[in-house]
Amino acid sequence: MASRAKATILDIAREAGVSKSTVSLVLQGSGLIRPETATKVRKAIEDVGYVYNRGAANLRKAHSNVIGMVINDLTNPFFAELAVGMERVFQAAGIVPFIANTAENPVRQEEVLKSLMEQGVAGLIVSPARGTTPGAFRRIEAAGVPVVFAMRRLPESRIPAIAPDNHRGAFLATQHLIAKGHRRLAFFGGSSDLVVYHDRLGGFLEACETHGIPAADRTIVEGETSRKGGMACLETALASPESPTAALCFNDAVAFGVMLALRKRGLEAGTDFAVVGFDDVAEAEHYIPALTSVAVDTAGLGERAAHVMLKMIQSRTTRAEDHIGAVNLAVRESCGPDRNARGAGMGDAA
Repeated sequence: MASRAKATILDIAREAGVSKSTVSLVLQGSGLIRPETATKVRKAIEDVGYVYNRGAANLRKAHSNVIGMVINDLTNPFFAELAVGMERVFQAAGIVPFIANTAENPVRQEEVLKSLMEQGVAGLIVSPARGTTPGAFRRIEAAGVPVVFAMRRLPESRIPAIAPDNHRGAFLATQHLIAKGHRRLAFFGGSSDLVVYHDRLGGFLEACETHGIPAADRTIVEGETSRKGGMACLETALASPESPTAALCFNDAVAFGVMLALRKRGLEAGTDFAVVGFDDVAEAEHYIPALTSVAVDTAGLGERAAHVMLKMIQSRTTRAEDHIGAVNLAVRESCGPDRNARGAGMGDAA
């Protein structure tokens, strides 16, 4: 009996013909392991006489009241508002949130995630940096640590994501511009290596198709998702012979940059060029002119991400359903009046 009491995870792994990490995940009740594999591991546990000391396991997770919030760009007010929503829920639950800014750098992100894992975090909410590879979270998943993606998801990933309905939001915004009478439209900002870019661009293109805007009258300019990026996008678009008269911007930061660039040219959003943002950050309502933007309930999405994370930790699971948040168009002054009677009668989405 004494020898059986000293059985280790390695003994179970040998008996079941699996890796040590697979055995650990089964012991933790992880949902990542196939049922037939879990059954084989549980039989091996009985055969070798292993006793799982959950108290010792909990002691090894001494920092289990810490949750990492890994954000791609805290200089963007949208992500700051998102983080505040998360933090509000965690503080109320007695959880210590640790926030880190990766500045859209996947190498920095990898360092932050490694450090947080070493600190024994109970879970991670991540808005992945640009250029993050699908395999970047494989080790964390294997360790059984719950992860939730906020705002951004990775292709082919099983990690649950909390995000707004990006496609629908872009569709509504573009339809609004068309209903105002604009026929030469632009999509500014973002890059093709982001899933969210394809979601928002897809909504823009679908609205153009639905309302008969030909491909020749659509201008798509990739760029940084910042004010600087927005300024560069506008300059590029206005340099073309058939320049657009209205733009849906990847986010509000890009929209603010577009409006600044217009002003530098002696033009004004709403009067000379229509601008719609995406996210509806607090500044949008108070900008001059006030920015029309796709409202996504930023703080609410942050709160939802935090609640999902708490439930995953309490349920000892790494699985959860994706959540797609509702969107609506907050119509303000940056699109100006209708350009013609035909546009006014097209069924404005606002």
